Amino acid sequence: MVGGAVRDLLLKREVKDWDFTTNLVPEEIQKLFPKNSFYNNQFGTVSVVEKDVVYEITTYRSESDYADKRHPDKVLWGKSLEEDTKRRDFTINALAMDINEKVYDYWDGQKDLENRQIRAVGDPDTRFGEDALRMMRAIRIACQLGFLIEEKTFLSIQKNAKLIKQIAGERVRDELLYILQSDFPADGVTLLKNSGLLAEIIPELIEGVQIEQKGHHIFDVFVHNLEALRNCESKNPITRLACLLHDVGKPKSLMVREGERTFYNHEVFGSRIALEIGKRLRLSKEELQKLFLLVRWHMFTVSEMITDKAVRRFIKNVTIPYLDEMIALRRADRVGSGSKETSWRWELFKKRLIEVQKQPFCIKDLKVNGEDVMKIKKIKPGREVGETLQKLFAMVEEDPKLNERATLLKLLEKEN
Repeated sequence: MVGGAVRDLLLKREVKDWDFTTNLVPEEIQKLFPKNSFYNNQFGTVSVVEKDVVYEITTYRSESDYADKRHPDKVLWGKSLEEDTKRRDFTINALAMDINEKVYDYWDGQKDLENRQIRAVGDPDTRFGEDALRMMRAIRIACQLGFLIEEKTFLSIQKNAKLIKQIAGERVRDELLYILQSDFPADGVTLLKNSGLLAEIIPELIEGVQIEQKGHHIFDVFVHNLEALRNCESKNPITRLACLLHDVGKPKSLMVREGERTFYNHEVFGSRIALEIGKRLRLSKEELQKLFLLVRWHMFTVSEMITDKAVRRFIKNVTIPYLDEMIALRRADRVGSGSKETSWRWELFKKRLIEVQKQPFCIKDLKVNGEDVMKIKKIKPGREVGETLQKLFAMVEEDPKLNERATLLKLLEKEN
């Protein structure tokens, strides 16, 4: 057994990916697992499926020439376990363990586990030159384990940060979302910034550095975005990304009026910028929609004077599936700006969100339909039916108590 599985066993963490290495070539491996294995790649990996668990078995190998900074151009079968571990990314991932639980450690990985640090195997410049995504992986693993990155390794990331531009957007996305899902997402983004990687993958966030704010805000725009992320209670990575990007439009919307900085419509600017970032990261259509809506509508009033109609409009804008995520974002926004977590107005607004959802939200919620309209008004299907229903709905929006069948039928007869 080799790699992250050994690391996680030694750390007494749950093992999610089981990887093995052997001196057997793929054809010999498959002879051992004739019914439940498949082999279809150039890197010597055989997948064995057993009770819905996939075990990856790879022949010892050595690699060379990484023209795309991601995949080796040449893969040769190796002769020893030590030679195989030499090509791996970090010392804590280069550990191996046999069936008797003997640990094979050629790069002081156990010592790094004790010191809680991420250190590249051999020369870090070489490792990151082979696969530039390893720079983000170092930060991701540090966030997941609560480790630090060893100085020489981190300096190498700073030196080679621009290489990340050669990595496909979806691979960068995956590592970024893992960082955001970790227990230390804000620390991860701080590492991305200090390493130079953030300027390469989301330069729009860097524009918020030293952009001061007024009022209850105690941080500049960048740090506020970071603190909102830190205080996000939702574990959903897209919601956390929205927290990080919710004020990304402030630098673009900055205006100085009578000596004061204003950020009018920053949520409009920000939603467009967030959409561009999401497309660059190859988010799915559903993820893009969620990111856009959360950033676009995060500025909403919680005044006790707000009408039910305004609350319904807010729910329609955000959409019901994303309401809880919007609440999580707004809470993170409050705490991340130095405000109290809650207030009586905020608690009242959350209760009203629940109550207002019991009211009609669209024409389909009316207790009458098009057939009722045609019967009472003695008309055929057409535009007039829809217009009549729309008028009824407008009345019900103003006074939800009108949404009773008998009442609506009377209104139709009266109009007729």
